[in-house]
Amino acid sequence: MNITMGRIVAMVISVVVLLTAIIILPQLFTNVDAKEIVVIQRISGQLDVIAEPGWTWQGMGKLTHYSRRDQFSFSELKDQGKTADESITTRFNDGGHANISGTINWAMPLQPEKVIRLHKDFGSTNAIEQQLMRTVVQKVIYNVGPTMSSTESSAEKRPDIPKYIDDQLVNGTYLTKTTATTVKDPISGQDKVVNLVNIAVDEKTGKPLRESGSQLTEYGLILQPVSINAIKYDKAVEDQITARQVATTAVQIAKANATKAEQDKITTISQGEANAAKAKWEQEVENAKTIATAQAKVTIADASVKEAEAFKKAEILRGEGEATRKKLVMDADGQLDKKLEALVEINKMYAQAIEKAAPGAWSPQVVMGSSGQANGGSNAAALVDLMTAKTAKDLGVDMGVVRGATAPKK
Repeated sequence: MNITMGRIVAMVISVVVLLTAIIILPQLFTNVDAKEIVVIQRISGQLDVIAEPGWTWQGMGKLTHYSRRDQFSFSELKDQGKTADESITTRFNDGGHANISGTINWAMPLQPEKVIRLHKDFGSTNAIEQQLMRTVVQKVIYNVGPTMSSTESSAEKRPDIPKYIDDQLVNGTYLTKTTATTVKDPISGQDKVVNLVNIAVDEKTGKPLRESGSQLTEYGLILQPVSINAIKYDKAVEDQITARQVATTAVQIAKANATKAEQDKITTISQGEANAAKAKWEQEVENAKTIATAQAKVTIADASVKEAEAFKKAEILRGEGEATRKKLVMDADGQLDKKLEALVEINKMYAQAIEKAAPGAWSPQVVMGSSGQANGGSNAAALVDLMTAKTAKDLGVDMGVVRGATAPKK
């Protein structure tokens, strides 16, 4: 088989074109992911920022991919950032040290000029975190430490640590003033001289003065609040904090016991007063019952007295009325009916007595007279007449018949 020179040349050219196409075609277009921002450096050297996802013309330019969002770690935890301890050291105004551990979520700016500036100065996401963010965070954390003591950082000023870090990362590091001050050691109670670092404040606005602006803000980085997961102190500081916690706990327990004792006292007094009041009112109730019973008895007695007086008055009135009635009757007929009834009864009794007398009892055994004979019958009659007259006289009854008298009309 004869192969001419022309055919060989054509084959070589075809292979070269094919290889060139294989190499060049992937660099003509690129696909931008939604989670990234791409900077394309054209063959001419021009830099273009592609922030929208999808296919775009690359034109064989150089691509640099940046994450839209990322997490900067300065943590001691091995599952955050690198496997090594990346916590940052700070020093407090009492000389104690601590390593602050945490993370910060951040985002790339979307303005092309800011992205290009970051690209020119750092060139990669990793470089932005290590050369820019770590440097700024270290300075900020270092400046936070002197604004408090190590024991304060573990207690009353602990919430200030993330606030101070966030404020300085966004607005710039504080301008501070250092003054030597004598304070009392919370553990030993002894006086000691410490250098207190205070944040300088604008007298007019009351806002903190800044030593310098924030580089992160200047580059357009968007920061989320810092998340601190640990503050690891030196052993000496840990011992001091533990001693303070023990002392504070003892004081709190003493205060709690004192408060409880005071409350118990108040409760006891209140209970005593309540019991006394209860007993007093129970006695008041008994007294009221006694008084009510006595008053009821007095009322009943008064009613009885009044009833007796009324009865007495009624009886007196009744007696007076009866006496008056009888007097009027007496004045009207002189009690003639009763007198007659008495006279009849008296005569009846005389008759019965004479009847029962033995024969001759009414005649004397010795008679002095002319006839000499007993005259018992006339003697008895005379005696009866005599007794009747006497009785009538005693009764005040006139036995004579008044001439011209008429019987009273009934």
